[in-house]
Amino acid sequence: MNRRTFLSAGAVSLIGCAALRRGPGSPRAVAHRGRIPNVPVQTHDGRTVRFYDDLVRHRIVTVNFMYAECRNICPGMTQNLAVVQRALGARVGRDVFMYSITLKPEEDTAAVLRAYAADHGVRPGWLFLTGAPDDIETLRRSLGFVDPDPAVDADTTQHIGVVLYGNDALDRWAACPALTDPEEMAKYIGWMDGPRKRAGA
Repeated sequence: MNRRTFLSAGAVSLIGCAALRRGPGSPRAVAHRGRIPNVPVQTHDGRTVRFYDDLVRHRIVTVNFMYAECRNICPGMTQNLAVVQRALGARVGRDVFMYSITLKPEEDTAAVLRAYAADHGVRPGWLFLTGAPDDIETLRRSLGFVDPDPAVDADTTQHIGVVLYGNDALDRWAACPALTDPEEMAKYIGWMDGPRKRAGA
């Protein structure tokens, strides 16, 4: 994973990056209103929903890609996100929603993802998603989780270890390495509220 743990401008050419805050490891702002596919996906609890209309629209969300049998970055990434979920507390499932999308939908059924979520202590407000392979690939590419090297991009063992997060209502988006310090990542996600909400208005 090493060289792919940050979502570079090249990896998100469809999204288009601009600096949000400078400095090592800081996230980058990305704007992609209207570019999030509304494909059907299935949640690990067995519901079929539309990705944009039902999961993203007007919400603060986090998105990452993984697969259940991954033995490289995925276990650490999921464990780290579990700490982020705890750090965000009651906000998750209320005004912050977390989504992990499988890269292997043919293998990762809702039942497989449900077991994976249980094994990692996932709490309500965080959904693991699967779906038709073509729809999952459309999501992956549209959200910018693509390596410019086609050979690397085709190798799921080298998938991009990044968390995309944003506020759809404000069209404010950013990304950071999936292994970012969880307290820092929770803070980054908090930046998505906008100045009024952060000030308590």
